[in-house]
Amino acid sequence: MMSTIRAIQLYSFEPDVGSDEENKDVLGSSREAKNLGPVSGQNRQRDLCTFCTISLDQEEVFRTKVFDKSGSPFYGEDFYFEIPRPFQFLSFYVYAKGVFQRDLPVGKVSIRKDDLCKYSGKEHWFSLQPVDPNSEVQGKVHLEMRLNEVITENGSIGQHLLVRIIECKELPLISGQNCDPYATVSLVGSDQKKTKVKKKTSNPCFEETFFFEVTRSSSYSKKSHFQVEEEDIEKLEIKVDLWNSENLAQDVFLGETRVPVKVLRNDLAHKAWYLLQPKGNGSKSKFDDLGSLRLKLTYIEDMVLPSSCYKPLCNLLLKSPDVKPISASAAHILGDICRERYEVVLPMVRLLLYHNRFVPFVSAVAALELDNTQEANTIFRGNSLATRCIDDMMKIVGKSYLAVTLKPVIDEICESNKTCEIDPIKLKEGDNVEVNKENLQGYVQKVFSSITQSSSSCPPLMCDVFRSLRQLACKRFPGDPHVQYSAVSSFVFLRFFAVAVLSPHSFQLRSHHPDPEISRTLTLISKTIQTLGSWGSLSKKLSSFKETYMYDFFKSFQEEKCIEKVKKVHFFSKSILLLNICVSVLKLKRTQGKKRLGKKNFKKRWLRVTNKELTYHKHKGKEAICIINVKNIRAVEKLDESAFNRKNMFQVVHSEKPLYVQAGNCVEASEWLEILGQVSRCNEGRLATFHPSNYTGGAWQCCKSQSSSAPGCKPCTTTMLANLQLDIDCDREAERLFSYLSSNDVKLHNMEDACASMAVYQGPQREPEEYSKFTIQEPKETFQTLKQLRNIMEELQRQHNIRSDTTAQYGSL
Repeated sequence: MMSTIRAIQLYSFEPDVGSDEENKDVLGSSREAKNLGPVSGQNRQRDLCTFCTISLDQEEVFRTKVFDKSGSPFYGEDFYFEIPRPFQFLSFYVYAKGVFQRDLPVGKVSIRKDDLCKYSGKEHWFSLQPVDPNSEVQGKVHLEMRLNEVITENGSIGQHLLVRIIECKELPLISGQNCDPYATVSLVGSDQKKTKVKKKTSNPCFEETFFFEVTRSSSYSKKSHFQVEEEDIEKLEIKVDLWNSENLAQDVFLGETRVPVKVLRNDLAHKAWYLLQPKGNGSKSKFDDLGSLRLKLTYIEDMVLPSSCYKPLCNLLLKSPDVKPISASAAHILGDICRERYEVVLPMVRLLLYHNRFVPFVSAVAALELDNTQEANTIFRGNSLATRCIDDMMKIVGKSYLAVTLKPVIDEICESNKTCEIDPIKLKEGDNVEVNKENLQGYVQKVFSSITQSSSSCPPLMCDVFRSLRQLACKRFPGDPHVQYSAVSSFVFLRFFAVAVLSPHSFQLRSHHPDPEISRTLTLISKTIQTLGSWGSLSKKLSSFKETYMYDFFKSFQEEKCIEKVKKVHFFSKSILLLNICVSVLKLKRTQGKKRLGKKNFKKRWLRVTNKELTYHKHKGKEAICIINVKNIRAVEKLDESAFNRKNMFQVVHSEKPLYVQAGNCVEASEWLEILGQVSRCNEGRLATFHPSNYTGGAWQCCKSQSSSAPGCKPCTTTMLANLQLDIDCDREAERLFSYLSSNDVKLHNMEDACASMAVYQGPQREPEEYSKFTIQEPKETFQTLKQLRNIMEELQRQHNIRSDTTAQYGSL
């Protein structure tokens, strides 16, 4: 059993320090006002530029953009992230942006991990606390305490307290680097003792022991087993401080812990972990009001069960692409009952991607959506299950694609800092609108060219999805020649590239938010890019601009040239050529079933493959002797050397007899297996098993089965997607889905009732309003899936109940 922390969602941040008049008093008279510098004074509140950071203990993980000149900014940003390590506090710091000096802290909100559940799922106002360096602590220390009897020099029996500092964990970074920690130990009324300094570590191992005399020898001269006197126990306390060693400056306090010696009252030895605390155990002095921060956070902690527990749920979800209709599948039901919660789709997409089931599933749900789409110009424009799945897929699969395509030009835009404002109202004094327009046009051209020339970098999985969308759109609207492009452009330009340009930090293209001027430039570029990539008449495009200056700017682009560039990009092109590889001389064998196979059965041929067909030719450039449609390929596998007593052979199993091929060497054979596997990986009717040998003499030589149509005796190789490295914990994703299903148990019951009602009355009925929110095409099939989900959920809940452990003790590891 493993306990994991899944994610935190952070929504809006709004320091609220009242009216302008109140702001002056609050910030000016607060205890920390002296540190604000530029924000202090009678008339400086309007000059306050602030931003908010999010930290796990003292490690910053996110920051918002800078909100310009406002005492009551509304940041309005969402963050979603998994927590990769243990932590004590989730903290939010508000800073005043410094111009010629470092940023100054206004205040903070720190929420202990154990208290996060109290605020999860709802908005709450938190008062800002002052940022005190002595209260900024994290980490824990492992201590051992023991009472030892000793004989003093005069022969009397005394007793010492042994304190061993074993190790520390999770100490904070200092200036972004590991600290140089040491510990000091003291007992009330005794001298302070110090460990050695450990260099460059946040997890120092000290293993040092210190001794303190705790009683007079006369206290226990008559006792065979020493017991600390009751009045002494209440007074004694061990204090351990952690410090960072500074060579030329004052050492930095990292935290302390105090352990009363009375923990040894019933036991002569004590060993435990202690969380480090602020100085004085966090006692707070009075301070003036620094304002407040409005947060909405969702904190989720998962208890992940063993893999075997999730197998039934995963199998049911992975069967979804094969369910007819798709609306009766488990994956579609999950998206249907949780449609208002966007985050539900992500774990489902990850599972489908990991098991290579995403393309058939999203194709099926896209076909269902197209059935309900009446006009071609509204294709895939809503927030449906299909669009949400594809959005998440592009974010997962397209990270490296974005980095290759956009990062160089985004870096240039952010670092060159050219002015691109073309709104006459927002122009600054001295700005030349024509120069700005020229700068903006240059940037747009660079971004647009980077996108339209990125065909070689586009991940194959994205190509597969786009090809499927194009085919479905053409089938749904056969009379519209442009629908095959608009179906894809609505994702590529509107939901992928334009969004990444607008918010590069969200796609890891930049480490932080760009400053306001650069952000404005990226906004103008994003608007133009999504319009250039969309399909429609020029008049419709221009009417989409509400601003006159954008209307005039867009007219400077030659639309027809842009459309032709977009058409040539391989994820739009009608005849997509993924691979056009001609290789050296190969030997082929298509004949089988004969008793004898000799050299005459093998001929030298030229092999060629595209995304549409596999062909072989007598010579390069000659007409094809044989053409195999890629859609008909059912498996591509290695062939045992014993089959024909030849090395480096593989077979292409298709609708006719297998094609046997001998490559020139092992590397060449491996390349052909990968290439053919990639172009055929999404075909319908792919085989689950194959024969690694040939059929000759009336039997398969591998399994001796006498039927030529007998199922294969060996599992087919799973074809992984090229350019796609997925680090996915399927158990965690399954636990997330179980959690979402459990929290929507009422909706599942309502959907079951709707299915039962429709099945009984056989035909469309006037159902209660909540029933109309569900997509139910086949009530009986849907009801069966719901019943299976119900059984799986009950068993998972039973497993959770069995494994619930409430016996953990404070101080244990």
